[in-house]
Amino acid sequence: MKLLVTRHGETEWNRKNMILGRTDITLNETGIMQAKKLRDNIPYPIKYVIASPLQRAAMTANIVCENLNVEIKYDDRLMEMDFGTFEGRDRTCEVYQMEKRNFFTRYPQGESYFQVAQRVYNCLDEIIEKYSDGNVLIITHNGICRVIRTYFDNISNEEFAQYSLKNCELEVYHI
Repeated sequence: MKLLVTRHGETEWNRKNMILGRTDITLNETGIMQAKKLRDNIPYPIKYVIASPLQRAAMTANIVCENLNVEIKYDDRLMEMDFGTFEGRDRTCEVYQMEKRNFFTRYPQGESYFQVAQRVYNCLDEIIEKYSDGNVLIITHNGICRVIRTYFDNISNEEFAQYSLKNCELEVYHI
């Protein structure tokens, strides 16, 4: 079994380097093109697709699945992190960059990375158990991709904070 993980296509907030968590916005034209390119270049046969229900991930999943004849399953545990009061701010904000490294601490009115890891790890455990008979494509968000990476690889705190998956880039984990 291979677990393929991708981040949704680009949104306007991604383009503007804004913090995007639970705000439910669609792909922009670039994001639609990225999703089509991903659709046309998936390197392995896919039996299952599991996606975040937020529009940007759902749109990416719908585009990718145009040629796959695969039912998309949506899972709330794959929704992006709740960045609380940082939502919509510039990603380069110094306070956000410091908060991003406080894994035990919730963002004000949001979640902590440990809360996110709990729900994502539980989701991955279930996916691996339930769908081990075929390759699975997960379509989610950058923060969730970061947590998924820690499920499979040991990385330092600084590597975790610096990690970023480009829009519609694939990472493949061999189970």
